[in-house]
Amino acid sequence: MWKLLYNLFLPLGFLFFLPGLIFKYRNRGGWKATYGERFGRFSVERCAELANFRGAIWIHAVSVGETVVAISMIRNYLKTHPERKFVISTTTTTGQELARKNCPENCTVIFAPIDFFFIVRRTMDLIDPVMMVIFETELWPNLIWECRKRNIPLALANGRISDHSRRGYAKFRFFFRPLLENFNIMMMQSAEDEKRILDISPEARTMVSGNLKFDQQIPEVLDDPGYDSCFGSGKLILLGASTHSGEEALIAESYVSLKKEFADLKLVLVPRHAERAEDVIAELDKLSLTWHRRTAGEAAKEVDVLLADTTGEMLKLMSRADVVIMGKSLAGHDEGHNLIEPALLRKTIVTGHVLRNFRALLDLLNSGDAIVPIRYDGELTAKLCEVLKSAELRQTLGNRAYELISASRGAADRSVSELEKLIS
Repeated sequence: MWKLLYNLFLPLGFLFFLPGLIFKYRNRGGWKATYGERFGRFSVERCAELANFRGAIWIHAVSVGETVVAISMIRNYLKTHPERKFVISTTTTTGQELARKNCPENCTVIFAPIDFFFIVRRTMDLIDPVMMVIFETELWPNLIWECRKRNIPLALANGRISDHSRRGYAKFRFFFRPLLENFNIMMMQSAEDEKRILDISPEARTMVSGNLKFDQQIPEVLDDPGYDSCFGSGKLILLGASTHSGEEALIAESYVSLKKEFADLKLVLVPRHAERAEDVIAELDKLSLTWHRRTAGEAAKEVDVLLADTTGEMLKLMSRADVVIMGKSLAGHDEGHNLIEPALLRKTIVTGHVLRNFRALLDLLNSGDAIVPIRYDGELTAKLCEVLKSAELRQTLGNRAYELISASRGAADRSVSELEKLIS
């Protein structure tokens, strides 16, 4: 009954979300040449290519963050099982571009099918996967049901449930409870995530595998982020990472105040959604700050602010920063973004003190005094001033964060082991 109702109402839901889908397609960058794959349209050349990947492990990620972790897990997988083949699917153009640039050998990349049953079946027929691995909580019912129908092992990797998702799943428990029971294994990031799954679906098969992002490997050499052309050499770099509405203005205002004491301080802003670049520029102009957009190439003169309106460059942008402010945690936001990447780079991390989507990670770093928590927006400038004054303090905080994250690794090995059991 649920399958019938879902597929009857899905077209109406799709029409509701279609304007947003079109807006994102038009305004976001990334790879768009094969976007028709979302609708089950594969060229003759692509069909021939995918024929070589029949029997692969199909790994579905969503956007850039999940794709980075998925590629890291695949590399780990290939160390012990080099015979395996992989297909990565993403829903966003930015995730698609990153996957195409970074996927290892024995791997190809497609766009994830929109969840109409005939589109899912078309894609499934082309790949005929030996196993389906879904990252985090990207639950598409027809994709899940089709795996069960074909007896394809189905796993959730690096699973987590945010407060928002928990409320939605609980409200429609009658639908999600049987859906979650289709998974052969759900590997959750934390005990809290596992509890939330079991509260919704007590019969779900779960385990706590840990966070795969802890196992992410940072390249030994990262490309130059282009700071010298914008700022000149030897500058202090303050970076606002994955910022959301309201945060760019708050950080820029703090920067204006800090500039009075730190003449060589420069600011980098990396909005979570690059299509918001014009809104960010408007805020910078209000403060009479000079700026340069990264998409415009090298700067012709020194400026105050680099607006990194690109995707997939976060690691190299962070690598040259002295202090990293993690977004979605200030200016009324409290869900947070993942703090693991700046920790692995040994950076001083500044963030709001409530990260509803990353509580366990926040607690871990707080337990070792490895971050700078901001209790309210008004103390941001003073806290930044404190860490900017002391290179020794910044180094201490960065080392503490790195050591805590490094001690928590192992999720990749556990996940690969469980996935191989499913195939066997």
